[in-house]
Amino acid sequence: MEFKTNVMRILDKIKIGYMSYCYTHTSAVSGVDVAAVLNQEPKQVFKTLVTSGKSKKYYVFVIPVAEELNLKKAAQNVNEKSIEMIKAKELLPLTGYVHGGCSPIGMKKMFITTIDASAADFDTIIFSAGKIGYQIEIRLDELKKVIDFNLADVV
Repeated sequence: MEFKTNVMRILDKIKIGYMSYCYTHTSAVSGVDVAAVLNQEPKQVFKTLVTSGKSKKYYVFVIPVAEELNLKKAAQNVNEKSIEMIKAKELLPLTGYVHGGCSPIGMKKMFITTIDASAADFDTIIFSAGKIGYQIEIRLDELKKVIDFNLADVV
């Protein structure tokens, strides 16, 4: 039987189609490495970043793995004076995910989520399935049925 992450179980439960990929995480240490191991275009493979705003609210940004989050654009997008990346040690208690295995689906709480506008250039995007070594590929319209997000230029 194929291993299922919590993200995959959530998608299965509400009958959302996706493709899953598995890789040995010793062969991939960055998102760009993951894209290479999966033989995928890095612009189509996304990473999930968790930030906190000046207001102490948390925000999730999903951006291409080879890109950096533009904190200024990101803050403007969520109407904050400023935002910063949360500390790695805060990630697990806040989201239920570890660094490198964070997915926008299935976090402990729903946070305002922004996906970089470049995602609209692809039929599907690929991101973590909630565990290091596992990725899923999904269409944005299908993802919209699971989490609420907006598209914006944040890189």
